[in-house]
Amino acid sequence: MRRDPEIWVGRVGSREVRTTTREGCVRGLRRVAGRDAHLVIELTPELVGVSEAAALLGWDRRRVATYVGRGAFPAPVASLASGRVWRREDVEAFGRDRARRPRRRIAR
Repeated sequence: MRRDPEIWVGRVGSREVRTTTREGCVRGLRRVAGRDAHLVIELTPELVGVSEAAALLGWDRRRVATYVGRGAFPAPVASLASGRVWRREDVEAFGRDRARRPRRRIAR
Protein backbone atom coordinates (compact mmCIF):
# COMPACT_ATOMS: atom_id res chain seq x y z
CA MET A 1 0.00 0.00 0.00
CA ARG A 2 1.35 3.44 -0.85
CA ARG A 3 0.21 7.01 -0.83
CA ASP A 4 0.35 8.89 -4.10
CA PRO A 5 -0.02 12.67 -3.90
CA GLU A 6 -3.82 12.60 -3.56
CA ILE A 7 -4.82 8.93 -3.23
CA TRP A 8 -3.96 5.68 -1.46
CA VAL A 9 -3.18 2.70 -3.68
CA GLY A 10 -3.16 -0.95 -2.60
CA ARG A 11 -2.86 -4.24 -4.46
CA VAL A 12 -4.00 -7.81 -3.85
CA GLY A 13 -2.60 -10.01 -6.59
CA SER A 14 -3.41 -8.28 -9.85
CA ARG A 15 -6.33 -6.26 -8.42
CA GLU A 16 -5.68 -2.67 -7.44
CA VAL A 17 -7.62 -0.54 -4.96
CA ARG A 18 -7.53 3.29 -5.15
CA THR A 19 -9.19 5.54 -2.56
CA THR A 20 -8.75 8.95 -1.00
CA THR A 21 -8.15 7.66 2.54
CA ARG A 22 -5.88 5.05 4.12
CA GLU A 23 -8.82 3.47 5.93
CA GLY A 24 -10.80 3.25 2.70
CA CYS A 25 -7.88 1.53 1.02
CA VAL A 26 -7.64 -1.05 3.82
CA ARG A 27 -11.40 -1.70 3.58
CA GLY A 28 -11.10 -2.12 -0.19
CA LEU A 29 -8.17 -4.53 0.17
CA ARG A 30 -10.15 -6.61 2.66
CA ARG A 31 -13.14 -6.67 0.29
CA VAL A 32 -10.96 -7.78 -2.65
CA ALA A 33 -9.09 -10.43 -0.61
CA GLY A 34 -12.24 -11.99 0.86
CA ARG A 35 -13.55 -12.45 4.37
CA ASP A 36 -11.37 -15.42 5.34
CA ALA A 37 -8.09 -14.03 4.00
CA HIS A 38 -5.33 -12.88 6.33
CA LEU A 39 -3.87 -9.63 5.06
CA VAL A 40 -0.35 -8.42 5.66
CA ILE A 41 -0.24 -4.77 4.73
CA GLU A 42 3.12 -3.31 3.90
CA LEU A 43 3.32 0.46 3.71
CA THR A 44 5.82 1.99 1.36
CA PRO A 45 7.04 5.24 2.93
CA GLU A 46 7.11 8.42 0.88
CA LEU A 47 10.71 9.46 0.36
CA VAL A 48 11.95 12.98 -0.31
CA GLY A 49 15.26 14.40 -1.44
CA VAL A 50 16.83 17.74 -0.59
CA SER A 51 14.62 19.71 -3.00
CA GLU A 52 11.38 18.17 -1.71
CA ALA A 53 12.48 18.56 1.92
CA ALA A 54 13.26 22.23 1.27
CA ALA A 55 9.84 22.75 -0.33
CA LEU A 56 8.06 21.06 2.60
CA LEU A 57 9.84 23.34 5.07
CA GLY A 58 9.62 26.52 2.99
CA TRP A 59 13.42 26.66 2.82
CA ASP A 60 15.95 26.65 0.03
CA ARG A 61 18.24 23.68 -0.69
CA ARG A 62 21.26 25.40 0.88
CA ARG A 63 19.53 25.72 4.24
CA VAL A 64 18.69 22.01 4.25
CA ALA A 65 22.33 21.22 3.41
CA THR A 66 23.48 23.47 6.27
CA TYR A 67 21.26 21.69 8.81
CA VAL A 68 22.36 18.28 7.48
CA GLY A 69 26.00 19.32 7.77
CA ARG A 70 25.48 20.41 11.39
CA GLY A 71 23.79 17.13 12.26
CA ALA A 72 20.62 19.07 13.12
CA PHE A 73 18.41 17.39 10.49
CA PRO A 74 16.77 13.95 10.67
CA ALA A 75 19.01 11.07 9.65
CA PRO A 76 18.48 10.04 6.02
CA VAL A 77 17.12 6.56 5.33
CA ALA A 78 19.59 6.18 2.47
CA SER A 79 22.39 7.96 0.66
CA LEU A 80 22.07 7.36 -3.06
CA ALA A 81 24.25 8.44 -5.96
CA SER A 82 21.71 11.23 -6.52
CA GLY A 83 21.87 12.34 -2.87
CA ARG A 84 20.31 11.65 0.50
CA VAL A 85 16.66 10.70 0.97
CA TRP A 86 14.43 11.00 4.02
CA ARG A 87 11.02 9.70 4.95
CA ARG A 88 8.55 12.51 4.28
CA GLU A 89 6.94 12.06 7.70
CA ASP A 90 10.34 12.56 9.41
CA VAL A 91 10.88 15.86 7.58
CA GLU A 92 7.31 17.00 8.36
CA ALA A 93 7.78 16.11 12.07
CA PHE A 94 11.07 18.04 12.08
CA GLY A 95 9.28 21.07 10.62
CA ARG A 96 6.47 20.87 13.21
CA ASP A 97 9.02 20.60 16.03
CA ARG A 98 10.95 23.63 14.75
CA ALA A 99 7.74 25.65 14.44
CA ARG A 100 6.98 25.03 18.14
CA ARG A 101 10.39 26.24 19.32
CA PRO A 102 10.79 29.88 20.33
CA ARG A 103 12.86 31.84 17.84
CA ARG A 104 16.32 33.00 18.88
CA ARG A 105 17.10 36.66 18.44
CA ILE A 106 20.53 37.53 17.21
CA ALA A 107 21.97 40.65 18.86
CA ARG A 108 23.43 43.13 16.43
